[in-house]
Amino acid sequence: MKRSSLASLSSYGVGWSANRRIATVTIGLTLLLALAATIAVVTGRDNGGQHAQSGAPSSTDSHSPTHQDRKPRTSTGSVPKPPKLAEPVAYAKATATMLWSYDTRDTSRDQQLAGMRAWLTEETKYADWTSVTAQVPDPVLWSRMADTDQHATAKVTEGHFPSAFKTALAEDPSAITKAYIYVVTVNGKQTIRWHKGGGGAEERAVTLAVQCRPGHDCTLAAIAPSVTQ
Repeated sequence: MKRSSLASLSSYGVGWSANRRIATVTIGLTLLLALAATIAVVTGRDNGGQHAQSGAPSSTDSHSPTHQDRKPRTSTGSVPKPPKLAEPVAYAKATATMLWSYDTRDTSRDQQLAGMRAWLTEETKYADWTSVTAQVPDPVLWSRMADTDQHATAKVTEGHFPSAFKTALAEDPSAITKAYIYVVTVNGKQTIRWHKGGGGAEERAVTLAVQCRPGHDCTLAAIAPSVTQ
């Protein structure tokens, strides 16, 4: 199957900067734990990530969003609105479905980004917008995808807290209360179609950092750099 598409949203945070990301809990899986606990120190963003399967560069919109910047300036096409969910695994599964679904027939790249931005936490020190925008093909590639009416749907099969995250919580239960960032791994399948009957399907997996503060709906904090068990 041709991979010049958003199918490579399973590239797991290609714009991630390991030594400038979120950090505090230590159990060996440094990047996972940076998401799992306080996530209190964010000194910058790396804009050098590339779209792993398509080779598309990261978006020029990959700055950390302010509250005002995060408000979509255009309609969001086929991108769904974030659900009102307070449970991390349920929200992560909905997020993965959103990430693996797109429709270039009725959604521009700007609309895709605007729709995805609405899922991101408004707490900018925890929001890794770069890891999200790095998943979206550059304008030229998106245009080529639109020329072939490329679109995708997703089916999530399961979501769970990785064992390393659960271990971190067991060792320091209070750590989660500093930012309420939960790490969730989601598995599923993406089906891609284009004109003249073209298409195919592939298994997908992604690890997400989801923020679920008590009394508030969950939001997306980041797309993690790797999938863990």
